[in-house]
Amino acid sequence: MATLLYRLGRGALRRRRLVVALWLVVLVVAGLAAATLRGTTASNFTMPGTESQRALDLLADQFPAASGATGTITVKAPADGDLATPQGQAVVQELVQQASALPGVVGAVNPLQVGAVSPNGRYALVQVQFATGGDDVTDAQRTAYEQVGTAAKAQGWQVAPGGEVLGGEPEIGSTEALGVLVAAIVLIITFGSLVAAGMTMLNALIGVGAGMAGLFALSGVIQLTSTAPILALMLGLAVGIDYSLFITSRHRQNLLDGLSPEEAVGRAVGTAGSAVVFAGATVVIALAGLAVVDIPFLTVMGLAAAGTVTVAVLVAITLQPALLGFAGRRVLPRRLRAVPTVGTDEDDTDVTDRPVATTTEDRNRFGFRWARLITRFRVPVILVGLLGLGLLALPTPDMRLALPGAATAAVGSPARVANDLTVEGFGAGFTGRLAVVVAGDTPQATSAAVPQVTALLQRTENVLAVAPAQVSPDGRTALLGVVPKTGPTDEATETLVHDIRGAVGGIRDADVLLTGVTAIGIDVSEKLSDALPIYLLLVVGLSVLLLMLVFRSLLVPIKAALGFLLTVAATFGITVAVFQQGHLADLVGLDTPGPLISFLPILLIGILFGLAMDYEVFLVSRMREDFVHGETARQATISGMGHGARVVTAAALIMISVFGGFVFLEDPVIKSMGFALAVGVAIDAFVVRMTIVPAVMSLLGDRAWWLPRWLNRALPNVDIEGEGLRTHLEERTPTHV
Repeated sequence: MATLLYRLGRGALRRRRLVVALWLVVLVVAGLAAATLRGTTASNFTMPGTESQRALDLLADQFPAASGATGTITVKAPADGDLATPQGQAVVQELVQQASALPGVVGAVNPLQVGAVSPNGRYALVQVQFATGGDDVTDAQRTAYEQVGTAAKAQGWQVAPGGEVLGGEPEIGSTEALGVLVAAIVLIITFGSLVAAGMTMLNALIGVGAGMAGLFALSGVIQLTSTAPILALMLGLAVGIDYSLFITSRHRQNLLDGLSPEEAVGRAVGTAGSAVVFAGATVVIALAGLAVVDIPFLTVMGLAAAGTVTVAVLVAITLQPALLGFAGRRVLPRRLRAVPTVGTDEDDTDVTDRPVATTTEDRNRFGFRWARLITRFRVPVILVGLLGLGLLALPTPDMRLALPGAATAAVGSPARVANDLTVEGFGAGFTGRLAVVVAGDTPQATSAAVPQVTALLQRTENVLAVAPAQVSPDGRTALLGVVPKTGPTDEATETLVHDIRGAVGGIRDADVLLTGVTAIGIDVSEKLSDALPIYLLLVVGLSVLLLMLVFRSLLVPIKAALGFLLTVAATFGITVAVFQQGHLADLVGLDTPGPLISFLPILLIGILFGLAMDYEVFLVSRMREDFVHGETARQATISGMGHGARVVTAAALIMISVFGGFVFLEDPVIKSMGFALAVGVAIDAFVVRMTIVPAVMSLLGDRAWWLPRWLNRALPNVDIEGEGLRTHLEERTPTHV
């Protein structure tokens, strides 16, 4: 693979104008396709096969009028008892009429007629039924809904439209650009050259632009969740900058060793590019592997992010060499550009490309000094590292999962205002109402089952109220509303869902199914929790296998997998402490702590796996390279860290800054994703890979590279370290005496 990429890198530099032109064409075509073919994204997280989803499907088939999205307008009068006065009743009646006349609304229920009024006569709930699901409600319809009650507000009333219909796409603003700015600063400091930093950033931005445009173009035929493009943008930016950084860094070193620009690019793509391809492949495999858990919206999220990572890899190994060809030796700091080379001029004609001057390697750099310190005190370092990560992981067992709700929305948002007003007037249970669907073969069967179901529901612990049944026109389907005493993310509500299903399971003459936004969230969370151990086992097994192929070792892959588990556990612990338990929540701008988003753990495992393998490969491959060439295990460890520490540090800081930029968004889901990824990268890069790994490698010594002979013969040689490339170059170029 290294030899193939070497040729690809040289070819891209020689035909750099053509390569740049082709990528610009791809970018323009993808942009036009995105503008013309872009579809809508989904804000709901359905789960085929669950009881809640079967109930929704049944309603859509047999009771369409009740299957659309619902809204709840919470009304608060200026004083207690105002709803009982003629003036108050007139205000409510006008609100109901306004809501009923909204585009896309089937009808609105007068709370005074159904008793949806608080005991003090000050609060009321107006139920609004839309004809379509929440994802099919247009922005214009949603805006009109949010503006209901303007006249009542002028009279001193509080009117807060809420409910599932308010769900929409999270907005990407200017705050995440701070992460990109920090990444640019890190590149400038790392390279000491504006040309190198700017070119690396430009390369990454072109890649993420093409990837995102292609994703939006496909959204016309593939249903994307609202968070899928955000995740793809996060990863596309982070890995795009990192992959370009690795290749540019190796290219600069090759130039300093006296190689011509063409040969320097070829060898950079052949060596660092091989690591980039492998690292990108691990990220793609881990993300695509989300399909194994058979959860549609998670599969789409994984494939969307995998697509942008794939584009980032292709851009790094094709467009980056072309841009480096335009830059020549200007990618080096001014003081180092005068190192002479033998071979080509700037037109890159065929030459021997032998280095004639090399720079003296500074083994007193921080990376070397850090490695010597770690290997000297390896046992204390390992113990302190394990203890520290173990302490950080302590909150992990308390992790609770749920789908996002209005209770944790940003303070001041319409959904949060409506939620808080409802809780204030009626209690938390009214924000997480459940729906029971009763469907019989005949109207008589349904009519007979409804009283039985109602009685069972009323006797179930933690049920506050059961609303009268709504019956379909043909009489075969009925819908009952159930109000819990506790909120939608409360553990008692989760218990209630199971209790209700157990209580109505004995009804024989009709199908009784529990659904509603709260029940759907619980079903999704439970299925994701069940899939988490399977996916974790898959990822760990995959990491051992892939690293065994790369490093021809048994202990190195096992060590890498254990380090990955430490990273995951500590990251979960910190995220739970901040976003669920509320410790230091103000520092990340979190208004209200609550359960983590259901898909965060499984998504975090997939992404961190790929990124952890990045750093493992970039650091340990150099250790193996030096060990194979005769250095002792300790010397190889120090050399690998010394050569890789600066680049890995820069890469980690870039990823942390890009992910951290999303923490400033108001949406708590995106905020938690950005935070968890930033923390995970920091822990894995600086604690696990750059501290614990060299200590363990030094402790293992020569045993780290042991592999049974039969297994060595059975495994294919992927040559990620470029040994085959070195042989090819030695055979191609005669040795000078």
